[in-house]
Amino acid sequence: MGIGLSAQGVNMNRLPGWDKHSYGYHGDDGHSFCSSGTGQPYGPTFTTGDVIGCCVNLINNTCFYTKNGHSLGIAFTDLPSNLYPTVGLQTPGEIVDANFGQQPFVFDIEDYMREWRAKIQSTIKRFPIGDRLGEWQAMLQNMVSSYLVHHGYCSTATAFARVTDTTIQEEQTSIKNRQRIQKLVLAGRVGEAIEATQQLYPGLLEHNPNLLFMLKCRQFVEMVNGTDSEVRCFSARSPRSQDSYPGSPSLSPRHGSTNSHLHSTGADSPTCSNGVMSTKSKQSHSKYPALSSSSSSSSSSSPSSVNYSESNSTDSTKSQQHSSTSNQETSDSEMEMEAEHYPNGVLENSSTRIMNGTYKHEEILQTDESSMEDSCPQRQLCGGNHAATERMIQFGRELQILSEQLCREYGKNTMHKKMLQDAFSLLAYSDPWNCPVGQQLDPIQREPVCAALNSAILESQNLPKQPPLMLALGQASECLRLMARVGLGSCSFARVDDYLH
Repeated sequence: MGIGLSAQGVNMNRLPGWDKHSYGYHGDDGHSFCSSGTGQPYGPTFTTGDVIGCCVNLINNTCFYTKNGHSLGIAFTDLPSNLYPTVGLQTPGEIVDANFGQQPFVFDIEDYMREWRAKIQSTIKRFPIGDRLGEWQAMLQNMVSSYLVHHGYCSTATAFARVTDTTIQEEQTSIKNRQRIQKLVLAGRVGEAIEATQQLYPGLLEHNPNLLFMLKCRQFVEMVNGTDSEVRCFSARSPRSQDSYPGSPSLSPRHGSTNSHLHSTGADSPTCSNGVMSTKSKQSHSKYPALSSSSSSSSSSSPSSVNYSESNSTDSTKSQQHSSTSNQETSDSEMEMEAEHYPNGVLENSSTRIMNGTYKHEEILQTDESSMEDSCPQRQLCGGNHAATERMIQFGRELQILSEQLCREYGKNTMHKKMLQDAFSLLAYSDPWNCPVGQQLDPIQREPVCAALNSAILESQNLPKQPPLMLALGQASECLRLMARVGLGSCSFARVDDYLH
């Protein structure tokens, strides 16, 4: 019996090791055969009941055998790639059981792998840096600082910059603007995030139609989920409806739902567009009017209305309280996302409006304390509200129109088609949360959308859309993949994750 390795095309009627590109360890004499009919003394003979292991080391291209769990030493060196396990039987009635890992090996392969993993990691750590140590340290500190700024960890970035004497390139106000928008997206309030982006960064979404379409598709999903304020405003009438899941934000008790299409109840009363407050009725100048916010004056109220308006039920004293506490509310404890958790989106209170880097005491990104309710009602489409469902269907029609408009202007886009199809497919099931496309409703699906919007904002401000630290990690991961593709076994023991934890 011979056990070993063979390249493709080797004669299968001969024992491994006898022909070119064939390697074997034979049990009758204990010799090793390396592409030759003449063997070399290697190990003991083996027979019935023995367990013979063959281990190929792709790092140094060697092969060794084991007998009953004990290594016999290296048998072959400088092995070529693309070899196949081979067993040759000569005696009639011979039987072998092959174990390729479906059962534990007799030989302690894990200990052997730990040994080589330590060697590879030691080689990496000993890589010479030379006299540029100070430059590397400064570079790494800047990479860490830019990573913190990119993700909006404002106070941490400030503290890190103070300790390491690094400079933050982006203004603190801009960081907090981005952080607020990210919070809205992660809370499922995509409509408000879109409105805030349009106010704080005019023209950004209009010049990024693909991003706008992605956000609108996500907004539709959140409307199905009942978390977007386009449909949440209707739930204010019915506290028992799906107004919030555990930890999700909800509208203020002051928010009402009256007229259709964001009608204003008076000339001086603020309108609520996608849940965002403004003191004047704004006329949309969007390139894509199908999904733009609109406002008109009307005194009638229809039960079939699919949008809402909001009248100001607070007095001037309330406004003064907001003004007097604005500085406190914009502190880092209010802004930081570092210690926050989004089970289905939690957004802290804020009463500070930010426009193009300046603060105005209006509630542009307003939330309320009712989001902290512990009730967990049964999930229903659009919170189980009929008017909200009508608004969702109308929004879907508008989204279809936007898709057709983008198709006419920029040509067919398979990504748009798939996003739209996946989003609309949720309506085909009585329980969207437990259906083949229900993963869209998972809050974790908000993260890629949030990252895309954040990167676009940074790029519009002439800042890197990806932090250098993430680019470096991505490059390292890609290098490891290329190493694996060309057969460099060392990459198996040089995972990037091993150095991040």
